[in-house]
Amino acid sequence: MSRRLLSVEHTKIRALREQAGLTPQELADRVGVTYRLVVYWEEGRYAPEARNMRRLAHALGCATADLTGTRSGTEMLVDLRYAAGLTAEEAATRLRATAVGGELFVDAHKIRSLERNRQVSGWNWRKPECTGRLVQQLAALYEVPVRMVMDAWMRTRPTDEPPILPEHERHDPPTSAVVGWEGLNDRQRVYLGEILRDDRMTEAEMWMRRQNQARVPPARLWRRLPFSLDAPAKLVGHTRLQLRLRSAGVHDQGAGATLHALERLGLVKVAKDRVEIPGVGEVDRTLVEITRRGRACARAGLGEPAEPATPSHLLSEWLWGVLLRVASAGMEGLHESDLAGKSLFYLAVGYRPKRQAHPSRGFIELRPRMAPGDTHVLEYRWHATALGRQHIAAYLHIYTDIYPNVAPPP
Repeated sequence: MSRRLLSVEHTKIRALREQAGLTPQELADRVGVTYRLVVYWEEGRYAPEARNMRRLAHALGCATADLTGTRSGTEMLVDLRYAAGLTAEEAATRLRATAVGGELFVDAHKIRSLERNRQVSGWNWRKPECTGRLVQQLAALYEVPVRMVMDAWMRTRPTDEPPILPEHERHDPPTSAVVGWEGLNDRQRVYLGEILRDDRMTEAEMWMRRQNQARVPPARLWRRLPFSLDAPAKLVGHTRLQLRLRSAGVHDQGAGATLHALERLGLVKVAKDRVEIPGVGEVDRTLVEITRRGRACARAGLGEPAEPATPSHLLSEWLWGVLLRVASAGMEGLHESDLAGKSLFYLAVGYRPKRQAHPSRGFIELRPRMAPGDTHVLEYRWHATALGRQHIAAYLHIYTDIYPNVAPPP
């Protein structure tokens, strides 16, 4: 259940003010309140109201979470409203001006009930489609990503059915992709189209291997498609991509120039490595990987609709894999050294990519493993939070469809 009210540690206000080199009067002038009210805040006699929290944090050069002590990745709905500097009455007034706000008959009492995990009166509040549209309006009102409101909603109201966000409409290919395709010559178009087709075939092969419990390398490796081998064809043959291009009548000595032209346009990436060929030895190999821009360009040229974007409240394939890895570890968890890099800034409680950036999702957290008798901490281990487990349970069926290459937990 969410906190009924946000508390502000009054000693933090004074410490942050002094750190910013401001006098109480200067802080009062910046926030737009009286000198006496600032003194009362610092003495703990009064707590800043929602309408003053955002201005106070801005004046002190900090986030509202620094005043409330809310850890990154643990925000509730009330945190988001306070960070936006809105009272419940102000939030309700603005929401009533929207279609969904009018449909739900939003008022200040319902806002507070929502934030305190109390029942909100009205049949439409029980419809996930309606609350999903409300989530979108709250994100616009609080000026935060939809994912932050969705996460805060599920933390605040863990027993509710998660809101269902409206589906994105499928749009025509972006103009930039169409223009990019039109700027290619016939030869470059054939190359880009065949690279896209080979990428899809390889993706299907990886899916089949996973279904058969075979080892599947990371996508960053298998998406680098073999293009050519630096050895006589009579000894090493042709790669699948070369055979595709030969069938299209464009495989000749100009392959390198065409690839590098596509690379300069940002449509593919070209790399080199060495492989062992039986009976020949080590030979150089050229690899090619289609970029997101290249994929959009090829789809536009082939007359295919744009690929639907991953819903904003869901994780990328990479982060989804990390979350499943932690969740699959169960009660034992993963040693803290088993996870590193940028994934922590997107998933772990207490992490924030940059000071002013939006916080992590809070789907995983470090927990201490105590020695017998609780005398000291033996180590720290990664575990899925309640929200992380709730996220998996709510959206596993969707992730299975959009990321078939990521194995679900056993």
